[in-house]
Amino acid sequence: MDSGHYAEQDDRSAGSASSRSIRRTVEPLDHASVVLRWCRGLGCGRLVVATSPATMSSSGSEDSVRSTPSTAGVTPLRQNHQVDITTSERISVVTDPTEKAPEAEAASDSAPRRFLSPSGASTFRQCARRWRFRYVDKLPDPPGVPALVGTFVHRVLEELLAADGADRTVDHAKLIARAVWPEIEENPAFIDLALEPEAGRRVRWDAWRLVEGYFGLEDPVAVDVVEREQRLECDLDGVPFVGVVDLVERRDGRQVVTDYKTGKAPSQRFQDDRLHQVQLYAAALGAMGQPVERARLLYVRSRSIDTDVTDTSTGEAVEKLQTTWSDIHVAENTDEFAPTVGPLCNWCPYQPQCSEGRAEVERRYGPPV
Repeated sequence: MDSGHYAEQDDRSAGSASSRSIRRTVEPLDHASVVLRWCRGLGCGRLVVATSPATMSSSGSEDSVRSTPSTAGVTPLRQNHQVDITTSERISVVTDPTEKAPEAEAASDSAPRRFLSPSGASTFRQCARRWRFRYVDKLPDPPGVPALVGTFVHRVLEELLAADGADRTVDHAKLIARAVWPEIEENPAFIDLALEPEAGRRVRWDAWRLVEGYFGLEDPVAVDVVEREQRLECDLDGVPFVGVVDLVERRDGRQVVTDYKTGKAPSQRFQDDRLHQVQLYAAALGAMGQPVERARLLYVRSRSIDTDVTDTSTGEAVEKLQTTWSDIHVAENTDEFAPTVGPLCNWCPYQPQCSEGRAEVERRYGPPV
């Protein structure tokens, strides 16, 4: 998962929220009562699945959890199975690793640091004007449903792969999803969508179907995890690079970097361009002393796209990043951020600030109604 840009706060100190305890009672498929207790501390927490059948009294206190007889014919889940959670107080939809969540930004007094990551570089190449609106002028760029769904899927898979291999089941993923989804719904970006209840349920269902899609492509029990959600910061031939890798794993004795994708897989024509991101991750991991031999994009809707990592492939990716970094400096020094108009202008959040974009939309689709 990437997000990226350039001149923003380092977020390594994010998440200094006060600890709290959240207890949710859910009914899994086996109909045994399962108490989910989500305790968070300073930037981290623990999801505890109390799997001996239990219920909670109406007081909801620590002492009110009481055992009940096992449901006949039900195989109980493992006792006190735990999943470590390493997040701040709430899930934040941060689409760029150089940007902090608003609550972390407000609590920080550290100086800005300059970085470039794959998505920030991609935004600049796509449209320098849009890059300026977002990263220089810092105008809002609402994440929308796809980013919210992507955040949910990434989080569920992150926690799933934190479990022991034998526990990485669909049922366990459902428990994680039931604990994670309420925080997606409580996120300001989701609330701002003002979805009708039925539309909200469809989004939730579609998000879960993507998790099911992962199980159709992978056997998580067999995944040999090296790192999950690893933040990368390094110098790539003069470019201060930042990114977040979804997964580093071992496959057939080889170290592999994997990036989850919740969108549509590209056609053969555009595959190399999409693989540019994971080649940059591979280059960064190598620069940090963690060389990898393979890179893959796992499109959970459909398929995996795999490629070898070579000096040539990473060199080409880094060279392209260097060119973008240089172009950014030229644009800043001249204060010229030329727009790139086209069909994507219709979906750009900065139409009100961009006369060229508005003119392009009107040319293509007619005047606004």
